[in-house]
Amino acid sequence: MINLTEAKAASESEIKLLKAIALYQFSPEISECLFPPNEKFFIQYSASTGKIRNILDSNYRLFLVLRAQDYLFSLTEISALIVKKCSQKPKFRFVVQNDISQFIRDGRNVFCKFVLDADNNIRAGDEVLVVNEDDELLAIGRARVSGEEVKQYKRGVAVIVKREIKDEY
Repeated sequence: MINLTEAKAASESEIKLLKAIALYQFSPEISECLFPPNEKFFIQYSASTGKIRNILDSNYRLFLVLRAQDYLFSLTEISALIVKKCSQKPKFRFVVQNDISQFIRDGRNVFCKFVLDADNNIRAGDEVLVVNEDDELLAIGRARVSGEEVKQYKRGVAVIVKREIKDEY
C-alpha cells in the first residue's frame, strides 16, 4: 500500500511540470486540454519518496496517476475521456470491432486480430485508449505492440487492459 500525503492545491510550478509531462507523453493540444488555464488541481505526494503520485481534479476525483517507474501518466476514466475528446480517431487509440466491445468493457485484454486501426505513433508500453468502431471509450490500457505492428499481427495480445469503462458519460 502506498502511503500518500493529504491532497493540497497544486502550485503554478507544479502545474507547469505536469503540463510538460503531458506535452512529452501526448502532445501540446492534449497538454492544454488536460490542464486548461484557471482550472484547479490537487496533488498527493508519496510519503516515502516525496514525489508526486496522484493528481486530483477540482472535485477531488482521481484525475491522473504519475507512475513512479517512468514519471509518465496513467490515465483514469476522467482524463481518458478528455484525451479522446481532444483528439481525432485513431490518435492515441486502438480501434476494435464493435462486436467485442462488451468483452473489453468486462476488463478482458485486446488481441491483435480484433484491432481494426491504431495510431502509428503508439509504441509498445504506451498508455492507450481502446475504442470501438463508433469511437466509444471501452478501456484504458498499456500497448504490448506498436500501432504499426498491431496491423500486421494476427495473434497475441495488443493491449493489456488496466481500467475498463462501463459507461461513457
